[in-house]
Amino acid sequence: MPVFDRVDAPLYDLYQPGIAGDVEFYVQEATGAGAVLELGCGTARITIPIAEAGVPVVGLDRAPAMLEIARDKIGRLAPATRARIELLEGDMRAFALGRRFDLVIIPYRAFLHLLTVEDQRACLAAVRAHLGGGGRLIVNFFDPDLSLIGPRLARGYGPSQTRAFTHPVSGRRVLVWERFTYDPVRQLVDGGFTFEELDRSGKVAARTEMPLTLRWIHRYEMQHLLEREGFTVDALYGDFRRGPHGHATEQIWVARA
Repeated sequence: MPVFDRVDAPLYDLYQPGIAGDVEFYVQEATGAGAVLELGCGTARITIPIAEAGVPVVGLDRAPAMLEIARDKIGRLAPATRARIELLEGDMRAFALGRRFDLVIIPYRAFLHLLTVEDQRACLAAVRAHLGGGGRLIVNFFDPDLSLIGPRLARGYGPSQTRAFTHPVSGRRVLVWERFTYDPVRQLVDGGFTFEELDRSGKVAARTEMPLTLRWIHRYEMQHLLEREGFTVDALYGDFRRGPHGHATEQIWVARA
């Protein structure tokens, strides 16, 4: 399971903004819950809005660097909001917090960092052990776009410049390069991002690598995983407006223990 051990905070938050509507969706689903656990909380992009909505939330992440960024953000919040947030370093495959939650969420692509069926099942078993009776799990990730993956199987993708922006701290122009290979047997996409900061002359002044490996999951594969670990699927959405699931949409699963 990969871990972001070196993260440039401004670059990460700029390049990983989430999916349109995901924060609002998770806040709506958390509202009224007695306690929320977020796995793969990262830099607290979703953790903080949930707490600001008045809901106690525990965020768990395996990467100390990500938690450091989250703590810095949380330290600037109002005292009442800070008091509703607890951050823990831990592995979503094996955690034992000694308490139960009304809602467990695994937003964005965190669940895809689990690269084997054994890891996926271990995570779901740990989630179920931390849910109270009738407690819910919500997890989202992309539905694999076969029309995109197919042409890239032979030669991969990139390096290709996909984006440029201004670094919010240094003021330098940043070019973003992507490179990925695809393994259809193991359902793995492997590669990552390179961030190049340019000086005034256009030369590369700094370079940051962000490796990334994900295991994509098909619709019925995920349903089988959930049911095998004792969950009942309440809903599967294709977007954060709760629209229907389809090929190459999001997979947004709502399941009950």
